[in-house]
Amino acid sequence: MMVGKTASLDGATYISRNEDRLLAIHPKRFLVQPAVSGRQETYKSPYNGLTVPLPANGYRYTSTPNGDQSAGPNEEDGFNEKNVGESATESVYANERVLAYDPLVENGLAEDSMTTLVLPFIDSARDGVRYLGELVKQYGSAEGNGVQFNDQNEVWYMEIVTGHQWVAVRIPDDCYAVAANQIAIQEIDFNDPEHFMWADGIQEFVAAHDLNPDPDGWNFRHIFGTDTEKDHHYNTPRVWFAQRYLNPEIEQDPESAELPFIRKANRKISVEDIQYILKSHYNETKYDPLGRGTEHDKKIYRAISLSRTANSHILQMRPATKGGGAAVQWLGFGVPSFCPHVPFFTNANDTDVSYRELPETMTFDSAYWLYEALAATVEAHYADFIQDDLDYQKELSEWARRKIAAVDQKAATLSGTALTDYLTTQNHEIAQHYLKRTQALVFQLLTASTELSQLTFKMDPNL
Repeated sequence: MMVGKTASLDGATYISRNEDRLLAIHPKRFLVQPAVSGRQETYKSPYNGLTVPLPANGYRYTSTPNGDQSAGPNEEDGFNEKNVGESATESVYANERVLAYDPLVENGLAEDSMTTLVLPFIDSARDGVRYLGELVKQYGSAEGNGVQFNDQNEVWYMEIVTGHQWVAVRIPDDCYAVAANQIAIQEIDFNDPEHFMWADGIQEFVAAHDLNPDPDGWNFRHIFGTDTEKDHHYNTPRVWFAQRYLNPEIEQDPESAELPFIRKANRKISVEDIQYILKSHYNETKYDPLGRGTEHDKKIYRAISLSRTANSHILQMRPATKGGGAAVQWLGFGVPSFCPHVPFFTNANDTDVSYRELPETMTFDSAYWLYEALAATVEAHYADFIQDDLDYQKELSEWARRKIAAVDQKAATLSGTALTDYLTTQNHEIAQHYLKRTQALVFQLLTASTELSQLTFKMDPNL
């Protein structure tokens, strides 16, 4: 989900995403990657062998890499020291007509490498699209991906759909946009390069192979996208739910292939609104898997928040008035429905040990494992524990706003290394506050769960 700066409550630009994986347990870390200079190194992907010479110099940046690096770093999301954010990658799929003429490149750019090869080297959101587009042009793409970029002024969304074809759109400042594993971008205005970008020759490619199904106009979704039964149950309902929440006055069909990509909300959008959407599972509808609908309705649509969400992140790029502490990366491990998004200032030189280190087996001192344990505990006794969990999330959300405001006040008096050191210390305090509060809740719920066993009976008080 993306939000423009005048559409948001606080004047920030936002990009956000749930990173979903095949397995419920997919351990992640949160790191600060240092700046480099004078490097002579070639990157080779352990996933598909993509080989790219790295630039000599690169900016410091935050990232959330996989614990297991055997299939590539999969760094996914973060801000660099120039206050440019990237969230990659939302898998998208092109139709067989376009892939026939521009197939995917087996050893091309894939999601395992995308953040590593882009985020340290870009100076703006717009530059991120340009830079990534050049990589796709040179090396090809191994898969379809939607990629988000933001800075203090702009939000861009880019969809790479075949071996070499892509487009990108600047999200209007007063709008939001939602994408869900399906090609989302619609009309492209090739006379407006300020708000649209595209692969060289894409118009000629479409014309040469007779790929445009519309008698008038140029709709990227219609030309390159899919409209299948799976889309109607796996993808479009999630867009429908997000738009239903931000525009409840508009009636739409959750299975519609024509849900608009870009909308204006009926109110200013807060970080809590974005969290609610990323955490949602068709709440207060008959489609909620944890609700009271029929068994058919509860299983018909794929929810936004899943047990296999490896990390849920919100990249908040606040106005320049916030100075060197403007970039905040909200990071959620565990199932988003049950776990908090934790705010971290990205002008930092380290992360807390609970995020930096990742034991192979579960321990309550590790952020990833602790939040997975919390989610499993709450869902196991959902009716009994959900209110305690919601109260805990609300409490931490209130605490986060107060903490950020206090840090901002002190940060305004600092600059340079002193500011970075201060924000790093504050990140440690934030991580430990959430860790201790979450440990307390898990222990409380585990204790309460001993009274919820099915192995019970009315006891004789004398026994």
